[in-house]
Amino acid sequence: MASVSTYLNFNRKTEEAFNFYKSVFGGEFFGGGPMRYGDIPPQEDMPPLAEEDKNLIMHIELRVLGVHTLMGTDVCDTMGYTVNFGNNVNINLQPDTREETDKLFAGLSEGGVVTMELQDMFWGDYYGSCTDKFGVQWMFNCGEKK
Repeated sequence: MASVSTYLNFNRKTEEAFNFYKSVFGGEFFGGGPMRYGDIPPQEDMPPLAEEDKNLIMHIELRVLGVHTLMGTDVCDTMGYTVNFGNNVNINLQPDTREETDKLFAGLSEGGVVTMELQDMFWGDYYGSCTDKFGVQWMFNCGEKK
């Protein structure tokens, strides 16, 4: 079923932040815990990961109030990204179909900036991201297979 969630970016503080959110909201992390950068299979076009970044969180999810999913990741300067107010939150759309994903991506990226073209990713989803013409950051994650 299609859904919308909030995606938070932290500078090396995702684990601390999500343990705090878990203490407030309760529940368990989706999938039993976080996916760490060190768990990513090597990719030809990906530079080697710095040793100090391997234990950072690539992705974590916590259901809050039973209806909304809070997601997060560590981003840091060694990865070429600086977290600032304004780029620390993304709206994550999870449409049911690739067709709907393509349509929403085209509409929201028009007049904005495509930060990652839609493509099949190693975790199995069709993924892309953009910043719309108003500066809002959007992520697209579709589980429908080709």
